[in-house]
Amino acid sequence: QVQLVESGGGLVQAGGSLRLSCAASASTFRINVMGWYRQAPGKQQRELVATISSGDSTNYADSVKGRFTISRDNVKNKVYLKMNSLKPEDTAVYYCNAVGAVPFRYDYWGQGTQVTVSS
Repeated sequence: QVQLVESGGGLVQAGGSLRLSCAASASTFRINVMGWYRQAPGKQQRELVATISSGDSTNYADSVKGRFTISRDNVKNKVYLKMNSLKPEDTAVYYCNAVGAVPFRYDYWGQGTQVTVSS
């Protein structure tokens, strides 16, 4: 299985920046899609923040477009989420996700890292 470990969360003021890191136990170039999701306080579902495919195609939620950037380092087997111009609405637990199909279909999640943005 693929193990994912997130880091980089913390408490920042509105307008500040953070960079989240996700370390994968498998080579990221072999993983079809990696992404970041978040679960805000009071919400029951995790929402998509950003994804990046093995072909480096990216996808972002409308709420973070222009502010967040997802990237991947296949040498270090890491995926990053650079978050700029943070808003209180960005406060959530952020989870790293890995989806693939070889040798079997899988969908793994990290333990999550807390991001709190104060106004």
